[in-house]
Amino acid sequence: MAALGLPTLPRTIEGYDISNTGGEESVGSVVVFEDGLPQKEKYRKYRIESVRGPNDVASLEEVIRRRYTKILEEKRERPDLILVDGGKGQLQAALKSLAAVGAADIPVISLAKREETIFSPDHKEGIRFDRTSPALKLFQNIRDEAHRFAVSFHRRRREKRSFESVLDDVPGLGKKRKAALLSLYKSTAAMRKAGLAELAKITGPKVAEELLKRI
Repeated sequence: MAALGLPTLPRTIEGYDISNTGGEESVGSVVVFEDGLPQKEKYRKYRIESVRGPNDVASLEEVIRRRYTKILEEKRERPDLILVDGGKGQLQAALKSLAAVGAADIPVISLAKREETIFSPDHKEGIRFDRTSPALKLFQNIRDEAHRFAVSFHRRRREKRSFESVLDDVPGLGKKRKAALLSLYKSTAAMRKAGLAELAKITGPKVAEELLKRI
């Protein structure tokens, strides 16, 4: 880690990534590794609120700002290193957000996929570790886990949105009954499994029949 100019060996590392489809259902992920191992109970996910369109840099900026505003307010322990998926733009976004909330002392690096190049404030043009480097392998694991977690959350958001849009097209299904269905069933498959009699208890038999035709 000396090659990156880090003040201490980073035992706790946070990894960040953004996922969306053409800017739709944009989400961010945070994964936490301690002593090289994932701490899944500490993972967090965010729905992007302030960014419109496919802007991963601005979305990352939002996620880090929101997370560290809360961490500082609650005086929670901070990581030894932040790793973001991407290149110079993502690195600058992270640095900007940390500086804005008063956490500029946390070391940050970014890891670009194509050439596995690492960027940091001390290596603005990038640095490459040997492909067999244990440090690089750890960074890749964290980057890939942040990506997996973000994509998984994004996929669930898309599925939910698609599910909700199906219900919007059912004649006679009002907002209250739609909300009741969504609270009980998480997918069209779950509704099909429930069957006509169970759905009719919520929607009435005619709407339940129409619903089953459409799912």
